[in-house]
Amino acid sequence: MTRTPSVCESSTCCPGYRGLTVFLLVGIWCLCSPAQSWCLDVSQPIPAERRESISLTDAALRALQNNLDISISRHTKESRLADIIIEQAKFDPTLSVNGRYFRTVDPLNRPVFGATGFQLDQITKFDQRNHSLSVDASKNLMTGGNIDMNYSPARNSVNQDLAEGFLFNPAWTGGLSFTVTQPLLKNAGIAVNKTFITVAQNNAVVEQHVFRDRVMTVIALVEQNYWELVYARENVKVAQAALKAAEELLATNRIKARAGVMSVVDVLQAEAAVASRVEQILIAEKAIRDEEDQLRTLLNPGEAELRQTVRLTPVDAPITYIESLSLEEAIEAAIERRPEIVQAQKQVESSELNQQLARNQLLPTLSVQGTMGLSGLGSDYGGAFTRNFSGDFYNYGAGLLFSYPLGNRSAISAFNKRRLEAKNAEASLASVRHQIILGVREAVRRVQTDFKRIETTRSARILAEKQLQTEQERLRVGLSTTRFVLDFQRDLATAQGNELRAIVDYNKSLSNLERQKATTLDRYHLELS
Repeated sequence: MTRTPSVCESSTCCPGYRGLTVFLLVGIWCLCSPAQSWCLDVSQPIPAERRESISLTDAALRALQNNLDISISRHTKESRLADIIIEQAKFDPTLSVNGRYFRTVDPLNRPVFGATGFQLDQITKFDQRNHSLSVDASKNLMTGGNIDMNYSPARNSVNQDLAEGFLFNPAWTGGLSFTVTQPLLKNAGIAVNKTFITVAQNNAVVEQHVFRDRVMTVIALVEQNYWELVYARENVKVAQAALKAAEELLATNRIKARAGVMSVVDVLQAEAAVASRVEQILIAEKAIRDEEDQLRTLLNPGEAELRQTVRLTPVDAPITYIESLSLEEAIEAAIERRPEIVQAQKQVESSELNQQLARNQLLPTLSVQGTMGLSGLGSDYGGAFTRNFSGDFYNYGAGLLFSYPLGNRSAISAFNKRRLEAKNAEASLASVRHQIILGVREAVRRVQTDFKRIETTRSARILAEKQLQTEQERLRVGLSTTRFVLDFQRDLATAQGNELRAIVDYNKSLSNLERQKATTLDRYHLELS
């Protein structure tokens, strides 16, 4: 590329301008000349970089698949489901088996009926061996009661020299007992005993909506950054167009300066404008890379992938048409679908359940208990087992248990605490509803305002184009100056940037409105299982 001679090198236009000031200006122009600076083409691929086209839907799905917050929320949701099973398991039956061998050798100090006769004349050993097995099955009832069944066979033997008076030696015994306990006041009733299960279920529902809220938040963040990347890339095109216009004006001014019909000041003004436009392109290109990094961070690639330089190219264009919008419908949709509403409602429900449980704990303990059992005896296990279930030997009984702590301060304090928590939960629900309504109203206004901004900035851009064309014609016939043309070029670039910003803000506002209505997932046809 051949370097164009500077204005100061021309023999027709430099007399009187070879002072220090002109020398410095020309030095700046030489540093910023087309041959050295604005030959930079930001659209050309950079070595060691990978380019990748990405749609808004692809970006949203990739963010959901790899986002760390989503993974954490998913695990938390699964842990809440485990809490439900933990509470339900409190009503699972329990089986316990206890085997025991026990031997005692005691010195007798008095006769044992049927074994030692009527009197003792020396210390006699009484050797007993006991083998026992206890099988117990119990279950807590949803009514607050408890069922317990116990079967306890045992083998007992004594030393043979003392066994004459025993019917069986060794002797097998069997015992079967069945006990039912049911509270009548405190801890009585299905609703009271299902409190913690229902609360765990509510917590699982809350966590499910927390998960849904995070999913929508991630998608909304992706949408916001996606449109900012679109803006940054389009803004570079605006800056490039401004640079091209400034370069064309500079070329025209140089020709006129060589012809002696334009002063060097006009050339220098055009050169300064070109340098300024190059700076704007560099800043705009940096903004693109910043937005690409922000979007790639939301996509959460691996560290090795993140270390690479990837140039993202958005393929979705922003929309510029108005969508049907009803404030009342938007508010109703938000009230019905926002995760925060469901969370607050479940908190109110759980608080009421805890309050009812605390009220129940104010009552005294009154329980009824009934028990019945069968017994058996034999020289072996089979005989004892047969007599055990013959019904010849049995026992039964019933009773009441009553207790009440004096003062009952712990239960009273717990009830007062739960009552305050229930009131706070209701107040929180009302506050959430108010905040959602205000958020939707603001989102609707923002959409309407940003759409009007598109129309206004478009009109301003059209007027700026006409003003620039008019001023260029005036300059061509000598009725204007380079400074005025450069000002109108700058105004046009500003108007184009404002229109672009209004379009992007409108799309971001639509995304925000969908987020406020909790309909973000519907746009992508996503369902959470």
